[in-house]
Amino acid sequence: MVINRNKKEVKNSLKNSFNSVINYFPKYKLIEDYSNGVLPDERIPWGPTILLSFQHVLAMFGSTVVGPLLMGFSPNTALLFSGIGTIIFYICTGGKVPSYLGSSFAFIGVVNSATGFIYSPGSGTSNPNIGEASGGILSCGLVYLAISIIVIFAGTKWLEILTPPVVTGAIVIAIGLHLSTSAISQAATSGFDGWMAMVTVVLICLVTCYAPGPFKRLPILIGGLTSYILYLVLGLGGIGPGIDFSGVSDSKWIGSPPITKPIFESTYISLIAPVAIILAAENIGHLKAVSTMTGKNLDNMIGRTFLGDSIACIIAGSCGSIGTTTYAENIGVMSITKIFSTLSFLIAALIAIILGCLPIFGAIIQTIPPGIFGGLSIVLFGITGITGAKLWIEAHVDFSKPRNLLTAGIAVVLGTGMVSVVVEWGNLKIDGIGCATFSSIILYQLLRDDWLQIFKLIFSKIFKRKNNNNDNSDSNNNDIDNLTQKELTTEGNLNNPNTVIDLIDTPNNIELDK
Repeated sequence: MVINRNKKEVKNSLKNSFNSVINYFPKYKLIEDYSNGVLPDERIPWGPTILLSFQHVLAMFGSTVVGPLLMGFSPNTALLFSGIGTIIFYICTGGKVPSYLGSSFAFIGVVNSATGFIYSPGSGTSNPNIGEASGGILSCGLVYLAISIIVIFAGTKWLEILTPPVVTGAIVIAIGLHLSTSAISQAATSGFDGWMAMVTVVLICLVTCYAPGPFKRLPILIGGLTSYILYLVLGLGGIGPGIDFSGVSDSKWIGSPPITKPIFESTYISLIAPVAIILAAENIGHLKAVSTMTGKNLDNMIGRTFLGDSIACIIAGSCGSIGTTTYAENIGVMSITKIFSTLSFLIAALIAIILGCLPIFGAIIQTIPPGIFGGLSIVLFGITGITGAKLWIEAHVDFSKPRNLLTAGIAVVLGTGMVSVVVEWGNLKIDGIGCATFSSIILYQLLRDDWLQIFKLIFSKIFKRKNNNNDNSDSNNNDIDNLTQKELTTEGNLNNPNTVIDLIDTPNNIELDK
C-alpha cells in the first residue's frame, strides 16, 4: 500500500515537472495570415517557417564564417557552436527572445594579438595556438557568466552606468578601425586582388541599396558569391590567378569538425577575457532593438539573455571555437519580415549544426581568394565602426563636454593605433582593444563633475556612523543613503551620457544638457 502510494507520488511529481518544462516554452499559436506580423510566441505554417529559417541562416552566414577564418579557427566548428549556442540561448530565455548567436568580431583583434596569427586567404592554414586562445575565450565566458548572475540578482543599472553610450560607442569604433588594417592588407595582396576587392565592395553596396525585398538582407552572401564566381571565371580565362580547389578534393562530405581542448595561460586570458564587457553591451543594444520592434518590454530578460550568451561562449571556448554574440543581421531580417517567432531561430540553429558537420563545406569556404576576402572585411569592419558612431547619435552624446570628448577620443586612438603593440606587466598583456575598453571606462568615471560631493558624502557617512549616540544619526544616515542612490534610481538618466547629477542637491537639480 505504501509502495503504491510512493509510486503514485513519484508519478505525479514527474508529471508536474514535465508540465512545468512544457509551460516554460511558448506553445506557438498558429497564424495563417501573417501579413501584420508574428509575435515571438506565435508561428507561421511549417513550410514558410523552414524557408524563413534558411533566410536567417543566410543572413548570419557571412559574418559567422569570416570571423573564425580571420582568427585561424575552423568555420565548421564555428557554425556548429553557433547553432548549439542559439539553442542554449533559446532554453535560457524560454523561447521568449528572438535572436541568433553567431561569431563575435570582438574576439578577432584580441585573439590575433595574443596568438600573433595573420590570416592568408586561400592558404587553408589554421592558427597553431587555438588551444591557448580557446582558454582565453572560455575565461571570457566565465567573466560574462559572472556578469549575468549579478544582473539577474542586482539588475543592469550598474552596468549601464559603467558603460554608457559614449563608452560603448568608442569601444565599438575602436574594434572596427583596429581590424581595418588586416582588411586592407588582404585586399592589397596583388593588383588583381585589389580590383576584385573593389568589385566585391561595390557589389555588396549595390545589393544593400537596390536589391528587391529580402535580398537586401543578404549583401555579404550575394556580393561575396558573385565576386567568387567572377574570380573563378577570370582565372579560367587566364586573366587572374584562379582558385585552388586541391583542398576540397581531399575533404570528406560528412564528419565532425575539429575540436580543440582549451589551454589556460595568463597572457591569453588577460588579453581576451575583457571582451565580456563588449559582449554584454552588444547584448543590451540588440535586446532593446528587438523590444522596440516587437512592442514588448524585454528588460526583465536581460539577465537571462546574458546567461544564455555566456554559457554558449563557455561551451564554444571549451571545444576550440570562437565566442558568440547575438546577431544584428538577423534582427535586420525580422525588421523586414515582421516575423519574430523564436521557432524559426530554433530551426535555423539545427541547420547550422548540420552545415558544421560537412567538412567539404568548410574546405570550399577556405578557397575564398584574398581579394574577395579583403573586400568582405572592408565592408564588415567599416559597418562595425560606424555602428559605434550610431550609438553616439542615438544617445545624443554631447561632444562639447570635455568628459565625453576625452573619453571617446583617447579610446578610439588607442584602439586604432595599437595594431601590433601590447602593454605588458609580467604575464599580463593588454592589446589596443583592451586599452580602448579600460581607458574609456576609467576616464569616464575619473572625469566626473561631482567627485568632491561624492567624497564629502562618503566622509560624512563614515563620521556619522561613528556617532551612533547622536539623536539625529539615523535620519541623517537615511538622507545620505537616499542621496547616494539618486544616480541609480533616477528614471531615464542611465543611458544618457549628457546627464549631470548632483548627489548633494535635491532630485529636482538634475540637469540634462543636450
